[in-house]
Amino acid sequence: MPDSIYKKEYQTVIKRLKDARVESGLKQEEVANKLGKPQSYVSKIERGERRVDIAEIKLFAKVYQKSIDYFI
Repeated sequence: MPDSIYKKEYQTVIKRLKDARVESGLKQEEVANKLGKPQSYVSKIERGERRVDIAEIKLFAKVYQKSIDYFI
């Protein structure tokens, strides 16, 4: 079974995460600081190298002031 991280639907989630960050005017490092994570955490998610679960999406939504629906 192929890894779902490469499916089109998941790529859409990743793109929306990055778009929301850019729209909010935040750098990866700033987002990471708000989440209490290293900058590489945000970078790996945006490059599709790290999977993100719904609980993490909820945290990103709060930082970006978006609804969870925006990402999924």
